[in-house]
Amino acid sequence: MDQLHHECGIAALYHLPGLQASPLAPLAGAEQVSRLMPRLLLDLQNRGQLAAGFSTFNPRREKLLDTYKQIGTVIEAFRLNHQAKAESIMREHAGRAAIGHVRYATCGASDRNYAQPFERHHGCKWKWFAFAFNGQLANFAELRDQLLTQTDYHLTRNIDTEIIMHYLSKELSQYVEERPNLVEVFRSLCRQFDGAYNLVFLNAMGDMVVLRDPNGFRPLCYAWDDDGLLFAAASESVPLFNLGFRNIRSLEPGTMIVIQDGEVRHECFAEPRTPSHCFFEWIYFANVASTLDERSVYLTRRALGEELARQERQRDQVLLDGDTIIVPVPDTGKAAADAMAAALGVPSVEGLIRNRYIGRTFIEGQNRAERVQLKYTPLREVLAGKRVLLIEDTIVRSTTMKTLLHDLRQRGGAREIHVRVACPPIVAPCFYGIDMSTMRELFAPRFMKGSRLTEAEQRAMAAELGADTLCYLPLEAVARCIGLDASQLCRGCLTGEYPTQTGERLYQLSLRQRNGSAQSRTYEMPAIASTGV
Repeated sequence: MDQLHHECGIAALYHLPGLQASPLAPLAGAEQVSRLMPRLLLDLQNRGQLAAGFSTFNPRREKLLDTYKQIGTVIEAFRLNHQAKAESIMREHAGRAAIGHVRYATCGASDRNYAQPFERHHGCKWKWFAFAFNGQLANFAELRDQLLTQTDYHLTRNIDTEIIMHYLSKELSQYVEERPNLVEVFRSLCRQFDGAYNLVFLNAMGDMVVLRDPNGFRPLCYAWDDDGLLFAAASESVPLFNLGFRNIRSLEPGTMIVIQDGEVRHECFAEPRTPSHCFFEWIYFANVASTLDERSVYLTRRALGEELARQERQRDQVLLDGDTIIVPVPDTGKAAADAMAAALGVPSVEGLIRNRYIGRTFIEGQNRAERVQLKYTPLREVLAGKRVLLIEDTIVRSTTMKTLLHDLRQRGGAREIHVRVACPPIVAPCFYGIDMSTMRELFAPRFMKGSRLTEAEQRAMAAELGADTLCYLPLEAVARCIGLDASQLCRGCLTGEYPTQTGERLYQLSLRQRNGSAQSRTYEMPAIASTGV
């Protein structure tokens, strides 16, 4: 589908030593806390549906550290629909600590070898580790090429997760006689990495690290139970809230939580810098019930809808009478659509019904028109003869939107369709974990001649899509709706201005290659390392 996809979601659990079990953990106690991981990952399923897995630590078993991962959704991977098989997995991998992952691939193949967590076996317990990763290393090509120039290095997977594993292994190998200082290990990695990299780490000593990169591109939340025995972390707040945690916080960028020998400490591993939170987390990716960096996703999306309503009144393009309805593209457009409808006094109705029970593989096997018809059913009883304000969260490549508008007219019988987008135009790639990394795939830059979208350009876009009119959210409204200063947000895909040096260089490279024939993603290009583009 022509929708944005996120890199991944991560989670962590740790039951500290104590005389009792946490009330939030299973009655079996500390060694069974890993049983909670599938439940955490289910609430992160919106961040990745390709694969799921976890690594667990248990000092009472021969495999001190063990990893289980499979292709599919959390239910499919952990066999949750088959009680006996699910129980076998949970029993075999029972542990007092666990890290987990759900994957959507921006790069790499769709097979189990690319699923996370990654585990690196070693005879030395502090060098035997597993980790899971959420984000994208912008300087992936440079790091890869540096590794391959070293004697006898070989990469089996062309992805940044393997790059992280090798660089982490190199840092740990410097400790021979003494246990690693994990803060210094990750401080050294921070000096080498450019991009988004939230990590959960677990080794065969039972040491755990939960880390958020210095820019804070991706969200990361953590919580304790009331007794201080059970620690948990996840990419969003909803998994923690649904597990029973109440005092949920966002981990500050450039900080890490270290659990060693039954003690927990917060550490700063990077020099302070201005945060660069990805604005897309609030308007598209995150669960609408989540709160990220003290900002509600739901309230942000309502504010987006109110901005669209103000803009609609100012333009006064569409007659708002008894034949006018507002229809959200489900599901992420609904909060904005409802708020816009309330502000304009126009009904918000479900004119599109989403089929939530079709598997990803089956959808991807169809052509574009069939994909739209499989995923969305237009309600002719609602749409026929109506003037429709269609609310979409964003337009990236336009292919799905074009087909959807045709379907709304042909099958739904809509008389007029006016598209309103609760996001400014996407004019540049993302190098920090969203799968839009080349200029040539984007819709808006084909029409825009300058940095600001003109009325004539919007009319040309509407004609291309098959809409009667098209209006985007103004750029300055994004920060206002989230409630953060624009300087604290990464808006590179909206402005072409990036918060890291590698991001700036990659953008210039993508501009040069926008009319070329190369199919690889910009951050995979070797030129970035050798030419300094």
